[in-house]
Amino acid sequence: MKEIKAFVKPKRVQKVVEALSDSGFKSMTLSQGEGTGAFKAKGASPSLDFRITDSPVVKLELVCQNEEARKAIDIIVENGKTTDPGDGIIYLSDIEDAFQIKTGESIKRNKL
Repeated sequence: MKEIKAFVKPKRVQKVVEALSDSGFKSMTLSQGEGTGAFKAKGASPSLDFRITDSPVVKLELVCQNEEARKAIDIIVENGKTTDPGDGIIYLSDIEDAFQIKTGESIKRNKL
């Protein structure tokens, strides 16, 4: 399994989520945050009491089967990009296993 973490501009996240959902990726988590990086947004200022952040972001997280990861990444790139710099970044990680809280059972074992 793969975990995808994508940091997307807030104004693009609805389009990204809808495209992922339409393609069968129904389970994902969204978190609102602020970030800093190589790109500095013009006029951006933190809404929290941090002195290092410079732009709002939405972190989208989803877990999928290995063979589905590239498709999800392509969907995020296609729907998350704009003509402006600083559109975000996507991280891809391996997931060894996952467990249902209700039963304690391995999700991986059930998928094999």
